[in-house]
Amino acid sequence: MRGYYTVDQVRDAEAPLLATLPDGVLMRRAAFGLARVVADELRVHTGSLTYRSVTLLVGSGDNGGDALWAGAYLRKRGVVVRAILLDPARAHKQGLDAFLRAGGRVATDLGEPDLVVDGIVGISGRGALRPDAAAVVAQVRCPIVAVDLPSGVDANTGAVCGPAVTAAVTVTFGALKPVHVLASPRCGRVELIDIGLDLGEPDFQSLEPSEVGALWPVPGPGDDKYSQGVVGVIAGSDRYPGAGVLCTGAAVTSTSGLVRFAGPGASEVLSRFPEVVASNTFEEAGRVQAWVVGPGMGTDAGAAALLELVLATDVPVVVDADGLTLLAQDPDLVRRRAAPTLLTPHAGEFARLAGREVGADRVSATRELASDLGVSVLLKGHTTVIADLDGRVLVSDAGGSWASTAGSGDVLSGVIGALLASGLTPLEAAAVGARAHALAANLAAAGGMADVAGAPISASPLLGRVRDAVRVLRSFARE
Repeated sequence: MRGYYTVDQVRDAEAPLLATLPDGVLMRRAAFGLARVVADELRVHTGSLTYRSVTLLVGSGDNGGDALWAGAYLRKRGVVVRAILLDPARAHKQGLDAFLRAGGRVATDLGEPDLVVDGIVGISGRGALRPDAAAVVAQVRCPIVAVDLPSGVDANTGAVCGPAVTAAVTVTFGALKPVHVLASPRCGRVELIDIGLDLGEPDFQSLEPSEVGALWPVPGPGDDKYSQGVVGVIAGSDRYPGAGVLCTGAAVTSTSGLVRFAGPGASEVLSRFPEVVASNTFEEAGRVQAWVVGPGMGTDAGAAALLELVLATDVPVVVDADGLTLLAQDPDLVRRRAAPTLLTPHAGEFARLAGREVGADRVSATRELASDLGVSVLLKGHTTVIADLDGRVLVSDAGGSWASTAGSGDVLSGVIGALLASGLTPLEAAAVGARAHALAANLAAAGGMADVAGAPISASPLLGRVRDAVRVLRSFARE
Protein backbone atom coordinates (compact mmCIF):
# COMPACT_ATOMS: atom_id res chain seq x y z
CA MET A 1 0.00 0.00 0.00
CA ARG A 2 0.98 3.63 -0.41
CA GLY A 3 1.26 5.40 2.95
CA TYR A 4 0.64 9.05 3.81
CA TYR A 5 2.30 10.72 6.80
CA THR A 6 1.23 13.81 8.73
CA VAL A 7 3.53 16.79 9.23
CA ASP A 8 4.24 15.74 12.82
CA GLN A 9 5.15 12.21 11.71
CA VAL A 10 7.55 13.57 9.10
CA ARG A 11 9.13 15.97 11.56
CA ASP A 12 9.64 13.12 14.03
CA ALA A 13 11.31 11.02 11.32
CA GLU A 14 13.57 13.91 10.29
CA ALA A 15 14.74 14.69 13.81
CA PRO A 16 17.29 11.82 14.18
CA LEU A 17 18.90 12.65 10.82
CA LEU A 18 19.07 16.36 11.57
CA ALA A 19 20.76 15.54 14.88
CA THR A 20 23.40 13.23 13.38
CA LEU A 21 24.12 14.47 9.85
CA PRO A 22 26.31 17.50 9.14
CA ASP A 23 24.39 20.75 8.84
CA GLY A 24 22.63 21.12 5.50
CA VAL A 25 23.13 17.56 4.22
CA LEU A 26 19.43 16.67 4.37
CA MET A 27 18.45 19.85 2.53
CA ARG A 28 21.03 19.26 -0.20
CA ARG A 29 19.75 15.70 -0.66
CA ALA A 30 16.25 17.06 -1.16
CA ALA A 31 17.42 19.87 -3.43
CA PHE A 32 19.45 17.55 -5.64
CA GLY A 33 16.36 15.41 -6.23
CA LEU A 34 14.28 18.52 -6.86
CA ALA A 35 16.80 19.81 -9.43
CA ARG A 36 16.72 16.46 -11.24
CA VAL A 37 12.93 16.57 -11.57
CA VAL A 38 12.97 20.20 -12.74
CA ALA A 39 15.62 19.34 -15.33
CA ASP A 40 13.51 16.43 -16.57
CA GLU A 41 10.48 18.70 -16.85
CA LEU A 42 12.48 21.28 -18.79
CA ARG A 43 13.52 18.62 -21.30
CA VAL A 44 9.92 17.47 -21.68
CA HIS A 45 8.56 20.98 -22.24
CA THR A 46 11.45 22.57 -24.16
CA GLY A 47 13.69 19.76 -25.40
CA SER A 48 16.85 21.01 -23.67
CA LEU A 49 18.42 22.56 -20.56
CA THR A 50 21.05 25.02 -21.75
CA TYR A 51 19.82 28.61 -21.82
CA ARG A 52 16.35 27.59 -20.69
CA SER A 53 14.88 29.79 -18.00
CA VAL A 54 13.59 28.91 -14.53
CA THR A 55 12.23 31.33 -11.94
CA LEU A 56 12.26 30.39 -8.27
CA LEU A 57 9.56 31.78 -5.97
CA VAL A 58 11.40 31.75 -2.66
CA GLY A 59 9.76 32.07 0.72
CA SER A 60 11.43 32.08 4.10
CA GLY A 61 12.75 28.98 5.84
CA ASP A 62 13.73 25.55 4.61
CA ASN A 63 11.32 25.33 1.69
CA GLY A 64 12.90 28.39 0.16
CA GLY A 65 16.30 26.87 0.94
CA ASP A 66 15.40 23.73 -1.01
CA ALA A 67 14.47 25.89 -4.01
CA LEU A 68 17.67 27.96 -3.82
CA TRP A 69 19.95 24.93 -3.56
CA ALA A 70 18.10 23.33 -6.49
CA GLY A 71 18.56 26.57 -8.41
CA ALA A 72 22.31 26.37 -7.78
CA TYR A 73 22.44 22.81 -9.16
CA LEU A 74 20.39 23.83 -12.21
CA ARG A 75 22.61 26.84 -12.87
CA LYS A 76 25.65 24.57 -12.98
CA ARG A 77 23.90 22.60 -15.73
CA GLY A 78 23.48 25.67 -17.92
CA VAL A 79 19.97 26.71 -16.93
CA VAL A 80 19.29 30.44 -16.55
CA VAL A 81 17.86 30.79 -13.05
CA ARG A 82 16.45 33.80 -11.28
CA ALA A 83 14.96 33.96 -7.80
CA ILE A 84 12.24 36.22 -6.45
CA LEU A 85 12.82 36.55 -2.70
CA LEU A 86 9.40 37.16 -1.19
CA ASP A 87 10.92 37.89 2.23
CA PRO A 88 14.58 38.83 1.54
CA ALA A 89 15.53 39.33 5.19
CA ARG A 90 14.46 35.75 6.03
CA ALA A 91 15.77 33.95 2.94
CA HIS A 92 17.75 30.79 3.71
CA LYS A 93 21.35 32.11 3.99
CA GLN A 94 23.32 29.01 2.96
CA GLY A 95 20.97 28.28 0.08
CA LEU A 96 21.11 31.88 -1.15
CA ASP A 97 24.91 31.96 -0.91
CA ALA A 98 25.16 28.74 -2.94
CA PHE A 99 22.69 30.08 -5.50
CA LEU A 100 24.61 33.33 -6.01
CA ARG A 101 27.99 31.56 -6.18
CA ALA A 102 26.62 29.34 -8.96
CA GLY A 103 25.63 32.41 -10.99
CA GLY A 104 21.99 32.65 -10.06
CA ARG A 105 20.38 36.09 -10.07
CA VAL A 106 17.99 37.69 -7.61
CA ALA A 107 15.17 39.54 -9.38
CA THR A 108 11.97 41.35 -8.53
CA ASP A 109 10.02 40.33 -11.63
CA LEU A 110 8.93 36.94 -12.93
CA GLY A 111 10.59 37.30 -16.32
CA GLU A 112 9.56 34.89 -19.09
CA PRO A 113 10.45 31.51 -17.60
CA ASP A 114 9.98 28.11 -19.16
CA LEU A 115 9.26 26.74 -15.70
CA VAL A 116 8.54 28.13 -12.23
CA VAL A 117 9.55 26.49 -8.95
CA ASP A 118 7.19 27.12 -6.04
CA GLY A 119 9.31 27.32 -2.88
CA ILE A 120 7.03 29.78 -1.09
CA VAL A 121 5.61 27.78 1.81
CA GLY A 122 6.57 24.39 3.25
CA ILE A 123 4.64 21.71 5.08
CA SER A 124 4.48 23.82 8.26
CA GLY A 125 2.66 26.64 6.47
CA ARG A 126 -0.96 27.43 7.17
CA GLY A 127 -3.58 29.34 5.26
CA ALA A 128 -3.77 30.95 1.85
CA LEU A 129 -0.98 32.71 -0.01
CA ARG A 130 -0.22 36.20 1.20
CA PRO A 131 -1.16 39.00 -1.22
CA ASP A 132 2.35 39.62 -2.57
CA ALA A 133 2.94 35.91 -3.24
CA ALA A 134 -0.56 35.49 -4.71
CA ALA A 135 0.08 38.42 -7.09
CA VAL A 136 3.25 36.80 -8.42
CA VAL A 137 1.65 33.36 -8.79
CA ALA A 138 -1.25 34.92 -10.71
CA GLN A 139 1.22 36.08 -13.37
CA VAL A 140 2.60 32.59 -14.06
CA ARG A 141 1.76 31.19 -17.50
CA CYS A 142 4.08 28.19 -17.56
CA PRO A 143 4.14 24.88 -15.63
CA ILE A 144 4.88 25.09 -11.91
CA VAL A 145 6.95 22.55 -9.98
CA ALA A 146 6.00 22.73 -6.29
CA VAL A 147 8.51 22.04 -3.53
CA ASP A 148 6.98 19.49 -1.12
CA LEU A 149 3.44 20.83 -1.64
CA PRO A 150 1.64 23.56 -3.57
CA SER A 151 1.84 26.69 -1.45
CA GLY A 152 -1.47 27.71 0.10
CA VAL A 153 -2.74 24.12 0.39
CA ASP A 154 -2.86 22.57 3.86
CA ALA A 155 -0.36 19.71 4.20
CA ASN A 156 -2.52 17.55 6.51
CA THR A 157 -5.99 18.11 5.06
CA GLY A 158 -5.54 19.33 1.49
CA ALA A 159 -7.86 22.24 2.29
CA VAL A 160 -7.65 25.51 0.36
CA CYS A 161 -9.05 28.67 1.91
CA GLY A 162 -7.91 31.29 -0.57
CA PRO A 163 -5.25 31.88 -3.23
CA ALA A 164 -3.03 28.82 -3.71
CA VAL A 165 -0.68 27.27 -6.23
CA THR A 166 -1.82 24.66 -8.73
CA ALA A 167 1.24 22.65 -9.72
CA ALA A 168 1.96 20.49 -12.74
CA VAL A 169 4.38 18.46 -10.62
CA THR A 170 4.97 18.32 -6.87
CA VAL A 171 8.32 17.06 -5.60
CA THR A 172 8.13 15.83 -2.04
CA PHE A 173 10.84 14.54 0.25
CA GLY A 174 11.06 11.46 2.44
CA ALA A 175 7.36 10.65 2.63
CA LEU A 176 4.05 11.30 0.95
CA LYS A 177 1.84 13.68 2.92
CA PRO A 178 -1.98 13.73 3.07
CA VAL A 179 -2.11 16.75 0.75
CA HIS A 180 -0.71 14.66 -2.10
CA VAL A 181 -3.87 12.58 -2.34
CA LEU A 182 -6.50 14.77 -0.65
CA ALA A 183 -5.67 17.70 -2.98
CA SER A 184 -4.35 15.77 -5.96
CA PRO A 185 -5.71 18.22 -8.58
CA ARG A 186 -3.59 20.93 -6.95
CA CYS A 187 -0.48 18.73 -6.78
CA GLY A 188 -0.38 17.35 -10.30
CA ARG A 189 2.04 14.46 -10.67
CA VAL A 190 3.80 13.70 -7.39
CA GLU A 191 7.48 12.70 -7.35
CA LEU A 192 8.86 11.27 -4.09
CA ILE A 193 12.55 11.82 -3.32
CA ASP A 194 14.14 9.40 -0.85
CA ILE A 195 16.20 11.32 1.73
CA GLY A 196 16.72 8.44 4.13
CA LEU A 197 13.83 8.82 6.58
CA ASP A 198 12.98 5.88 8.85
CA LEU A 199 9.18 5.98 8.81
CA GLY A 200 6.72 4.15 11.05
CA GLU A 201 3.06 3.42 10.41
CA PRO A 202 1.38 5.97 8.12
CA ASP A 203 -1.65 7.98 9.15
CA PHE A 204 -3.61 6.39 6.31
CA GLN A 205 -3.02 4.48 3.08
CA SER A 206 -4.25 3.87 -0.44
CA LEU A 207 -4.30 0.66 -2.45
CA GLU A 208 -2.05 0.31 -5.48
CA PRO A 209 -3.76 -0.85 -8.71
CA SER A 210 -2.07 -4.25 -8.41
CA GLU A 211 -3.53 -4.68 -4.92
CA VAL A 212 -7.01 -3.78 -6.14
CA GLY A 213 -6.67 -6.29 -8.97
CA ALA A 214 -5.41 -9.01 -6.65
CA LEU A 215 -8.31 -8.50 -4.24
CA TRP A 216 -11.00 -8.62 -6.92
CA PRO A 217 -12.94 -11.89 -6.54
CA VAL A 218 -12.95 -14.20 -9.55
CA PRO A 219 -14.23 -17.80 -9.74
CA GLY A 220 -11.87 -20.63 -8.91
CA PRO A 221 -12.02 -24.32 -9.92
CA GLY A 222 -14.29 -25.27 -7.03
CA ASP A 223 -16.63 -22.27 -7.11
CA ASP A 224 -20.30 -22.12 -7.95
CA LYS A 225 -22.82 -19.26 -7.96
CA TYR A 226 -23.40 -19.59 -4.24
CA SER A 227 -19.80 -19.88 -3.05
CA GLN A 228 -18.85 -16.63 -4.80
CA GLY A 229 -21.32 -14.65 -2.73
CA VAL A 230 -25.02 -13.90 -2.97
CA VAL A 231 -25.88 -10.22 -2.70
CA GLY A 232 -29.37 -8.84 -2.15
CA VAL A 233 -30.40 -5.44 -3.48
CA ILE A 234 -33.23 -3.29 -2.19
CA ALA A 235 -33.26 -0.23 -4.40
CA GLY A 236 -35.63 1.74 -6.55
CA SER A 237 -39.33 2.45 -6.21
CA ASP A 238 -42.29 3.30 -8.38
CA ARG A 239 -40.98 6.87 -8.49
CA TYR A 240 -37.31 5.96 -9.03
CA PRO A 241 -37.16 2.61 -10.84
CA GLY A 242 -33.85 3.46 -12.47
CA ALA A 243 -32.01 3.31 -9.14
CA GLY A 244 -32.91 -0.35 -8.81
CA VAL A 245 -31.73 -1.09 -12.35
CA LEU A 246 -28.38 0.67 -11.89
CA CYS A 247 -27.64 -0.74 -8.44
CA THR A 248 -28.61 -4.29 -9.34
CA GLY A 249 -26.81 -4.11 -12.68
CA ALA A 250 -23.63 -3.01 -10.92
CA ALA A 251 -23.83 -6.00 -8.58
CA VAL A 252 -24.34 -8.34 -11.54
CA THR A 253 -21.41 -6.80 -13.39
CA SER A 254 -18.99 -6.94 -10.48
CA THR A 255 -18.88 -10.64 -9.58
CA SER A 256 -19.84 -14.04 -10.92
CA GLY A 257 -22.06 -14.97 -7.98
CA LEU A 258 -25.79 -14.53 -7.56
CA VAL A 259 -27.80 -11.32 -7.26
CA ARG A 260 -31.23 -11.18 -5.66
CA PHE A 261 -33.49 -8.17 -6.06
CA ALA A 262 -36.39 -7.30 -3.79
CA GLY A 263 -38.73 -4.43 -4.54
CA PRO A 264 -41.44 -2.96 -6.75
CA GLY A 265 -39.18 -2.54 -9.80
CA ALA A 266 -38.59 -6.24 -10.46
CA SER A 267 -39.93 -6.14 -14.02
CA GLU A 268 -37.63 -3.23 -14.99
CA VAL A 269 -34.63 -4.97 -13.44
CA LEU A 270 -35.36 -8.29 -15.16
CA SER A 271 -35.82 -6.61 -18.52
CA ARG A 272 -32.22 -5.42 -18.32
CA PHE A 273 -30.66 -8.23 -16.30
CA PRO A 274 -32.58 -11.52 -16.67
CA GLU A 275 -29.96 -13.39 -14.62
CA VAL A 276 -31.19 -11.66 -11.44
CA VAL A 277 -33.47 -13.60 -9.08
CA ALA A 278 -36.21 -11.07 -8.35
CA SER A 279 -39.02 -10.90 -5.82
CA ASN A 280 -41.50 -8.25 -4.84
CA THR A 281 -40.75 -8.21 -1.11
CA PHE A 282 -37.81 -8.52 1.26
CA GLU A 283 -39.39 -11.52 2.98
CA GLU A 284 -39.52 -13.47 -0.31
CA ALA A 285 -35.96 -12.68 -1.36
CA GLY A 286 -34.14 -15.63 0.17
CA ARG A 287 -30.77 -15.96 1.87
CA VAL A 288 -27.91 -13.60 0.99
CA GLN A 289 -24.36 -12.94 2.20
CA ALA A 290 -24.80 -9.15 2.07
CA TRP A 291 -27.49 -6.55 1.46
CA VAL A 292 -27.44 -3.22 -0.35
CA VAL A 293 -30.28 -0.98 0.74
CA GLY A 294 -31.34 2.58 0.03
CA PRO A 295 -30.85 3.88 -3.53
CA GLY A 296 -34.15 5.33 -4.73
CA MET A 297 -36.21 3.39 -2.16
CA GLY A 298 -37.96 6.49 -0.81
CA THR A 299 -38.16 7.87 2.71
CA ASP A 300 -41.74 7.15 3.74
CA ALA A 301 -42.86 4.99 6.67
CA GLY A 302 -42.80 1.83 4.56
CA ALA A 303 -39.21 2.46 3.48
CA ALA A 304 -38.22 3.14 7.09
CA ALA A 305 -39.75 -0.16 8.23
CA LEU A 306 -37.97 -2.02 5.43
CA LEU A 307 -34.62 -0.46 6.37
CA GLU A 308 -35.13 -1.60 9.95
CA LEU A 309 -35.81 -5.16 8.77
CA VAL A 310 -32.63 -5.23 6.69
CA LEU A 311 -30.51 -3.86 9.53
CA ALA A 312 -31.93 -6.48 11.87
CA THR A 313 -30.31 -9.25 9.80
CA ASP A 314 -26.99 -10.84 10.72
CA VAL A 315 -25.22 -10.24 7.38
CA PRO A 316 -23.14 -7.25 6.18
CA VAL A 317 -25.17 -4.32 4.88
CA VAL A 318 -24.33 -1.36 2.64
CA VAL A 319 -26.60 1.64 3.29
CA ASP A 320 -26.77 4.39 0.65
CA ALA A 321 -28.88 7.32 -0.52
CA ASP A 322 -32.45 7.27 0.86
CA GLY A 323 -31.34 4.67 3.39
CA LEU A 324 -28.90 7.23 4.82
CA THR A 325 -31.61 9.89 5.02
CA LEU A 326 -33.76 7.49 7.03
CA LEU A 327 -30.82 6.39 9.15
CA ALA A 328 -30.07 9.98 10.14
CA GLN A 329 -33.44 10.00 11.91
CA ASP A 330 -32.56 6.90 13.96
CA PRO A 331 -28.79 6.21 13.99
CA ASP A 332 -29.21 3.66 16.78
CA LEU A 333 -30.37 1.24 14.09
CA VAL A 334 -26.71 0.76 13.15
CA ARG A 335 -25.18 1.40 16.56
CA ARG A 336 -26.76 -1.79 17.86
CA ARG A 337 -25.76 -3.95 14.86
CA ALA A 338 -23.20 -6.71 15.39
CA ALA A 339 -22.71 -7.52 11.71
CA PRO A 340 -20.49 -5.32 9.48
CA THR A 341 -22.13 -2.17 8.17
CA LEU A 342 -20.93 0.31 5.56
CA LEU A 343 -22.44 3.75 5.03
CA THR A 344 -21.67 5.56 1.76
CA PRO A 345 -22.63 9.25 2.17
CA HIS A 346 -21.84 12.26 0.06
CA ALA A 347 -21.13 15.50 1.93
CA GLY A 348 -24.79 16.43 2.44
CA GLU A 349 -25.77 12.98 3.69
CA PHE A 350 -22.71 13.00 5.94
CA ALA A 351 -23.86 16.26 7.52
CA ARG A 352 -27.28 14.81 8.28
CA LEU A 353 -25.75 11.70 9.84
CA ALA A 354 -23.09 13.52 11.87
CA GLY A 355 -25.12 16.60 12.76
CA ARG A 356 -22.38 18.85 11.34
CA GLU A 357 -20.65 19.64 8.08
CA VAL A 358 -17.69 17.55 6.97
CA GLY A 359 -15.31 20.51 7.30
CA ALA A 360 -11.76 20.87 6.02
CA ASP A 361 -10.39 17.69 7.61
CA ARG A 362 -12.24 14.97 5.73
CA VAL A 363 -10.13 12.12 7.12
CA SER A 364 -10.70 13.04 10.77
CA ALA A 365 -14.40 13.67 10.15
CA THR A 366 -14.84 10.26 8.53
CA ARG A 367 -12.94 8.54 11.34
CA GLU A 368 -15.08 10.26 13.96
CA LEU A 369 -18.39 9.29 12.34
CA ALA A 370 -17.27 5.68 11.92
CA SER A 371 -16.24 5.53 15.58
CA ASP A 372 -19.44 7.20 16.79
CA LEU A 373 -21.77 4.86 14.89
CA GLY A 374 -19.63 1.72 15.17
CA VAL A 375 -19.61 1.21 11.38
CA SER A 376 -17.41 1.73 8.34
CA VAL A 377 -17.96 4.97 6.43
CA LEU A 378 -17.17 5.81 2.80
CA LEU A 379 -17.21 9.58 2.26
CA LYS A 380 -17.62 10.27 -1.46
CA GLY A 381 -15.57 12.89 -3.27
CA HIS A 382 -12.81 13.38 -5.80
CA THR A 383 -10.72 11.63 -3.19
CA THR A 384 -12.92 9.06 -1.49
CA VAL A 385 -12.15 8.52 2.21
CA ILE A 386 -13.03 5.22 3.86
CA ALA A 387 -12.72 4.62 7.61
CA ASP A 388 -13.61 1.58 9.66
CA LEU A 389 -14.71 1.53 13.29
CA ASP A 390 -11.12 0.85 14.43
CA GLY A 391 -9.84 4.07 12.86
CA ARG A 392 -8.09 2.52 9.88
CA VAL A 393 -8.40 4.67 6.76
CA LEU A 394 -7.97 3.98 3.06
CA VAL A 395 -8.31 6.69 0.44
CA SER A 396 -8.96 6.44 -3.29
CA ASP A 397 -8.18 9.23 -5.74
CA ALA A 398 -10.66 9.21 -8.62
CA GLY A 399 -8.19 10.73 -11.06
CA GLY A 400 -11.05 12.77 -12.51
CA SER A 401 -14.59 13.97 -11.84
CA TRP A 402 -16.48 12.06 -14.54
CA ALA A 403 -18.42 10.08 -11.94
CA SER A 404 -20.14 13.27 -10.74
CA THR A 405 -23.42 12.39 -12.38
CA ALA A 406 -26.89 11.27 -11.29
CA GLY A 407 -27.09 7.56 -10.56
CA SER A 408 -23.34 7.12 -10.18
CA GLY A 409 -23.73 6.43 -6.47
CA ASP A 410 -26.29 3.70 -7.21
CA VAL A 411 -23.67 1.96 -9.33
CA LEU A 412 -21.02 2.31 -6.60
CA SER A 413 -23.20 0.81 -3.89
CA GLY A 414 -24.06 -2.17 -6.12
CA VAL A 415 -20.39 -2.81 -6.85
CA ILE A 416 -19.43 -2.62 -3.18
CA GLY A 417 -22.34 -4.82 -2.09
CA ALA A 418 -21.26 -7.59 -4.45
CA LEU A 419 -17.66 -7.35 -3.18
CA LEU A 420 -18.87 -7.46 0.41
CA ALA A 421 -20.91 -10.59 -0.31
CA SER A 422 -17.81 -12.24 -1.77
CA GLY A 423 -16.07 -12.04 1.60
CA LEU A 424 -14.07 -8.81 1.51
CA THR A 425 -14.13 -6.65 4.62
CA PRO A 426 -16.11 -3.40 4.43
CA LEU A 427 -12.84 -1.40 4.27
CA GLU A 428 -11.50 -3.57 1.44
CA ALA A 429 -14.79 -3.74 -0.47
CA ALA A 430 -15.23 0.02 -0.27
CA ALA A 431 -11.67 0.84 -1.38
CA VAL A 432 -11.60 -1.75 -4.17
CA GLY A 433 -15.06 -0.78 -5.38
CA ALA A 434 -14.33 2.94 -5.32
CA ARG A 435 -11.17 2.47 -7.38
CA ALA A 436 -12.92 0.37 -10.04
CA HIS A 437 -15.90 2.75 -10.10
CA ALA A 438 -13.66 5.77 -10.74
CA LEU A 439 -11.72 3.96 -13.44
CA ALA A 440 -14.96 2.88 -15.11
CA ALA A 441 -16.08 6.51 -15.19
CA ASN A 442 -12.78 7.60 -16.74
CA LEU A 443 -12.96 4.84 -19.35
CA ALA A 444 -16.54 5.74 -20.18
CA ALA A 445 -15.65 9.41 -20.57
CA ALA A 446 -12.83 8.51 -22.97
CA GLY A 447 -14.99 6.08 -24.92
CA GLY A 448 -12.51 3.33 -24.16
CA MET A 449 -9.83 5.12 -26.21
CA ALA A 450 -6.41 6.10 -24.89
CA ASP A 451 -5.07 9.66 -24.97
CA VAL A 452 -8.30 11.34 -26.01
CA ALA A 453 -10.25 14.11 -24.32
CA GLY A 454 -13.17 12.88 -22.26
CA ALA A 455 -16.82 13.72 -22.78
CA PRO A 456 -19.52 14.00 -20.10
CA ILE A 457 -21.17 10.71 -19.22
CA SER A 458 -24.20 9.43 -17.37
CA ALA A 459 -24.47 6.47 -15.03
CA SER A 460 -25.44 3.96 -17.72
CA PRO A 461 -22.17 4.15 -19.71
CA LEU A 462 -20.28 4.16 -16.41
CA LEU A 463 -21.99 0.88 -15.52
CA GLY A 464 -21.12 -0.43 -18.97
CA ARG A 465 -17.41 0.09 -18.30
CA VAL A 466 -17.18 -1.61 -14.90
CA ARG A 467 -16.01 -4.90 -16.41
CA ASP A 468 -13.38 -3.08 -18.48
CA ALA A 469 -12.14 -1.40 -15.32
CA VAL A 470 -11.87 -4.75 -13.55
CA ARG A 471 -9.89 -6.17 -16.47
CA VAL A 472 -7.45 -3.26 -16.33
CA LEU A 473 -6.96 -3.57 -12.57
CA ARG A 474 -6.54 -7.34 -12.70
CA SER A 475 -3.93 -6.94 -15.43
CA PHE A 476 -1.79 -4.95 -12.95
CA ALA A 477 -1.99 -7.87 -10.53
CA ARG A 478 -0.44 -10.20 -13.11
CA GLU A 479 2.57 -7.98 -13.86
